Amino acid sequence: MLDTYFKISERGSTVGREVRGGLVTFFTMAYIVALNPLIIGLSKDSTGKFIGGDAPNLAKIAAVTALVAGILTILMGVVANFPLALATGLGLNTFVAVGIASKMTWQEAMGLVVLEGLIILILVLTGFRVAVFRAIPTQLKIAISVGIGLFIALIGLVDAGFVRRTGSGPVPVTLGDGGTLVGWPIVVFAFGLFLMIGLMVKKVKAAILIGIVAATTLAVILESSFKIGPLFDGATGKVNPKGWNLNVPAVPKEVVATPDFTLIGSFDLFGAFSRVSVVAALLFVFTLLLADFFDTMGTMTAIGAEAGLNDKDGNVPNANKILLVDSVAAIAGGASSISSNTSYIESAAGVGEGARTGLSSVVTGICFLLTTFLAPLVAIIPYEAATPALIIVGFLMMTQIKGIEWNDLGIAIPAFLTIILMPFTYNITVGIGAGFVSHVLIRALQGKSKEVHWLLWLISGLFMIYFLTSPINNWMG
Repeated sequence: MLDTYFKISERGSTVGREVRGGLVTFFTMAYIVALNPLIIGLSKDSTGKFIGGDAPNLAKIAAVTALVAGILTILMGVVANFPLALATGLGLNTFVAVGIASKMTWQEAMGLVVLEGLIILILVLTGFRVAVFRAIPTQLKIAISVGIGLFIALIGLVDAGFVRRTGSGPVPVTLGDGGTLVGWPIVVFAFGLFLMIGLMVKKVKAAILIGIVAATTLAVILESSFKIGPLFDGATGKVNPKGWNLNVPAVPKEVVATPDFTLIGSFDLFGAFSRVSVVAALLFVFTLLLADFFDTMGTMTAIGAEAGLNDKDGNVPNANKILLVDSVAAIAGGASSISSNTSYIESAAGVGEGARTGLSSVVTGICFLLTTFLAPLVAIIPYEAATPALIIVGFLMMTQIKGIEWNDLGIAIPAFLTIILMPFTYNITVGIGAGFVSHVLIRALQGKSKEVHWLLWLISGLFMIYFLTSPINNWMG
């Protein structure tokens, strides 16, 4: 029954591979359950209140984050049959916390997120979103995949502490702490990375999963032995450059915790329009819309390419269903007070482990649902044990670069900008936008405007508005 419904054999996979892939995807993105509460749960709105009350409610946010991620990821697997997991979008949650909630109440900010999701849903149901996807030249789709590969590799290096911000001087990032690798967490990262590489070279099927579990075990042993502690101590405000980046891999005092889902339904759909100007509210919605629209488009393209599911034109199977679930995810995230949910590029780690169908997403989703009760257990896995998987997947996605025609400047320059700007700006949408705009302009200069689909002209114009949002806001007063 599983094989028939999910087309497991047809896609050259097995139930075992799908389960392993689903577990790996979960392990590489489980950090969102701990990170999302820190981003939105510690930020005050314009009235000085936190989400859910006068004091931070991190446990509530963590529980709802895991619940919504679990339900939507299972929905992605069952409806779209695609190995793609969803959860609260990083970057989007920061924008909601810093850029939107600071100017209104949390309920009103989440109302704008719901509104953005409803607009995205309409664009999917009318076929517009899929039409835009099909209008993108095949080689730009390849560039998007490659750019995302470099982006997630950089995420892995930064989250592991292998690469860090310098804080001063002309160079923005450097090796480790001031040019030197320090602390046991880096040892765990290096151990996990080289173990995965070795297992891959030896063609061991569960290379990534084994690497994460082994690195986590080593991390727990080291923390128990040396009491390393976190990179940042919230209680004292002190920074320990030798500490763990997020989760401290200590054996938890309890394994099961009772979840609290009372944040669900706490949003005000149109309240923001009476709090700020209509233009300002619409610009907030537009920024969320454009980021959500193209982040997911780039992510599903990359995942489909890595899994070998895309057709010769780079189109993804069941694209409309994938985008439908993703639009529902944006609505659900806002309606649950945890910010817009979106597709996660970390799903590529599961694909790297062999996932090819929606069964892996069902497995990932079930893990998230269990996390609502087993949050203390998930907290054992540190960044340093999970991020080596992102480096490996970044390499696998980079291999697609050979499919780009570098002699055609109308493709080569836009592809180059797409690839480098994703990691350099830490933003998938910026890379896609730069690629689209430059492709349209170069084709016009080459006298080949007719080769550009009219939708790309439209989207490039919208991207120009996106890039100029701040000056437009200032001009509007």
